[in-house]
Amino acid sequence: MKLGVCSEIFKEWNDIARTIDYVKETGYDGIEIAPFTFAPFVTDISDQTRREIVSCAEKADLDIIGIHWVFVGPDGVHLTHPDEAIRKFTVEYMKSLVNFCGDIGGKVIIFGSPNQRNIEEGVTYDQAFDYARAIMSETMSTCEERGVTVCMEPLTHLETNFLLSAEETVKLIDAVAHPNFQLILDTKAMTFEKDDRATLIRRYADKLKHYHANDENLSGPGFGDVDFAPIFEALKDINFQDYVSVEVFNFDPGPETIASQSLAYMKQFI
Repeated sequence: MKLGVCSEIFKEWNDIARTIDYVKETGYDGIEIAPFTFAPFVTDISDQTRREIVSCAEKADLDIIGIHWVFVGPDGVHLTHPDEAIRKFTVEYMKSLVNFCGDIGGKVIIFGSPNQRNIEEGVTYDQAFDYARAIMSETMSTCEERGVTVCMEPLTHLETNFLLSAEETVKLIDAVAHPNFQLILDTKAMTFEKDDRATLIRRYADKLKHYHANDENLSGPGFGDVDFAPIFEALKDINFQDYVSVEVFNFDPGPETIASQSLAYMKQFI
């Protein structure tokens, strides 16, 4: 398996070259890019910026893992909205995200976006599920063309009201039934699951494409009480060959501390 870190912790640097160089020097294999750190709409990220990301990553010999926080910024995108026009725009925006990910050399799109998948008042769960299935299905041909996999993330009831467990999320993945639509599991987001994290990793090994490392306290791995030993043991047991990426929501310690201490903590298990 490989280790990565998410780019938004470096947002205040406002310097992708500096960020990529630091991530490489710290010892990570790759970086996940948050598009909103460049522009509110991914379509506003210029070709020049896309080329700069590729150039910096190639120079540093660092993987661009993919993109995440994908619906942060733009208005008018929603995965389960009853308005057909909004859903059509969401399909087109998803395709733009796929193309951006492919342009910068990324392989995965991490789809969390709790607010933009919430089931609206008056919409049933089955309707929401079908809207989400249709949007993702319509995106898959572009994903296939660009070699990009969308990874759907279960989230908690504190964040959203749609896809609150790995089991629910895998049902959507099975409904879309395309190899470019897979599962991401997130340490924090598994807090309220009935089964422990290691059990879920093993159960859904055939669907698992990405893993986010963080703590229940919203900080990095090793910054809280979650024991990552069973998590990494399970990942090794399933011969996980993809990325474990650090994603945090508490930026207070600063990017250098978050990145370096999280990596040091994880490396003891590999």
